[in-house]
Amino acid sequence: MEVSPTARLDAELLMAHALGISRSAMLLDALECEVPVAFKALVARRLRHEPIAHLTGMRGFWTIDLEVGPGALVPRADSETLIEAAVAHFAGTAGPFNILDLGTGPGTLLLAALDQWPAARGLGVERSAAARGYALRNVARLGMAARAHVIGGDWATAVAGQFDLVFSNPPYVADADCLPREVADYDPAEALFGGEDGLDAYRLIVPALPDLIAPGGIAVLEIGATQGDAVSEMVRAAGLVPSLRCDLGDRARAVVARH
Repeated sequence: MEVSPTARLDAELLMAHALGISRSAMLLDALECEVPVAFKALVARRLRHEPIAHLTGMRGFWTIDLEVGPGALVPRADSETLIEAAVAHFAGTAGPFNILDLGTGPGTLLLAALDQWPAARGLGVERSAAARGYALRNVARLGMAARAHVIGGDWATAVAGQFDLVFSNPPYVADADCLPREVADYDPAEALFGGEDGLDAYRLIVPALPDLIAPGGIAVLEIGATQGDAVSEMVRAAGLVPSLRCDLGDRARAVVARH
């Protein structure tokens, strides 16, 4: 049974972690070193489908590295589509000044956006105490404590005011859908499953967007590949204008909403 389609990369990342150095440094300087004792245990855990990010405790996303682990959704490269959509919208401007991330998890979209726009400030909302703990540690580790605030809350119920940029990567997997073991066994279910059709969170988030989006601003919502039409229709019903963004695999990945 195949555990990973990137077995060589996984092995290199685990070896570098066991050695306590970066993968690039290992490939350049440490190819002749002895295999550390910790490597065997890491491989055994990977063979049980435990995510690389859990084994190393870190995951790269956009231009930053995030501390991650049990209790928080592991950032995916496809979610960078949301940052790309925001970069495209604010091209040629000073960028957003106020950023909101609903369901921030370990701070993924919020902190990547703050790194992209150093003059911006941001608010992350996360109901999971475990995920919020990772977000707070990432805020401190990345030196963003003066610019990023993370609070507990259920989507937009704890939020007031308007924001130039609103992000959300809500749970959008239908309850009956099957997921790979690496996801189903290790990512928190509350960050994955969104009700019978996977759209429950959008029914709570989208109606709040007209009041949250500042003039000239946008909201960018991550979606499942088949949910573009349904979420776009919700956005229209809320009085906003939707557009779709695709990921590198040409799958619908985000709905952008604007006034």
